[in-house]
Amino acid sequence: MSPRWEPNPDVRTGRHVVDHLHAHLVFVTKYRRGAFTDPMLVRCEQIMREVCADFEVELREFNGEDDHVHLLVHYPPKVALSKLVNSLKGVSARMLRKEFGTHVHKYLWGGRFWSGSYFAGSVGGAPLTVLKQYIEQQKRPV
Repeated sequence: MSPRWEPNPDVRTGRHVVDHLHAHLVFVTKYRRGAFTDPMLVRCEQIMREVCADFEVELREFNGEDDHVHLLVHYPPKVALSKLVNSLKGVSARMLRKEFGTHVHKYLWGGRFWSGSYFAGSVGGAPLTVLKQYIEQQKRPV
């Protein structure tokens, strides 16, 4: 980075890239059944932190209710969010069923833990209007 700039801990630097990518992810249990208990959410967070670490992704925030979880992740550009999501959901479903099987079976059956869909939203950075204005004001060569 330029010596005239203060380094920002949220900005990652690599050999050929500088990035600042965050995403808000929401996963819902199958049929929105209220299967989660507090100990399950604690364990789910631990599992998801481990999966994120394997992808070189930082899990910044995690929380949930009885039928869904929210994650805020800081990820590098080499990570495809869809692959990260598949791993997060797959590993957590297997581990939670294994560790809390009797409880989970009361609410979820048929081998499914998570709904097949999920929410992913990009977060952070400047608002779109500011970015659009910045790009429009670039000094284009004549």
